[in-house]
Amino acid sequence: MTEILFYHLTESTLEEALPALLEKSVDRGWKAVVQAGGEERRDALDAALWTFRDDSFLAHGTDAEPHASENPVLLTTGQGNENGAQIRFLVDGADAPDLAAYERAVFMFDGHDDEQLRKARESWKQLRQESHTVTYWQQSSDRRWERKA
Repeated sequence: MTEILFYHLTESTLEEALPALLEKSVDRGWKAVVQAGGEERRDALDAALWTFRDDSFLAHGTDAEPHASENPVLLTTGQGNENGAQIRFLVDGADAPDLAAYERAVFMFDGHDDEQLRKARESWKQLRQESHTVTYWQQSSDRRWERKA
């Protein structure tokens, strides 16, 4: 069964928090897919991943580019899994596809955005009713993740 995690961003932006989680996923030998709420957001994340740190490179691409399936990290607006990812990140309130094909699914939501909070709560409730194991993580004031539920 898919391990499902909810990450509540309270101290940093998605662009600040996502790269470290993607690096950890790739370090595990996993491919990752990041599903954004729209093309503009997908493209902004693409730009952010190229420049998030001077001493690092995170190979990635978007579903709008040729050879999308060859990327270890794929940014998409769709529900497919073109690169055969083991982990799926859902950001900006993106609607989740069937998560059964993944080892892990991560819902990341901005704690300062009422719509993202609402959608995260709905997803949490639905996934728990479906008997998934779900954990909730919130950022502390020093931007570390603390398990709350």
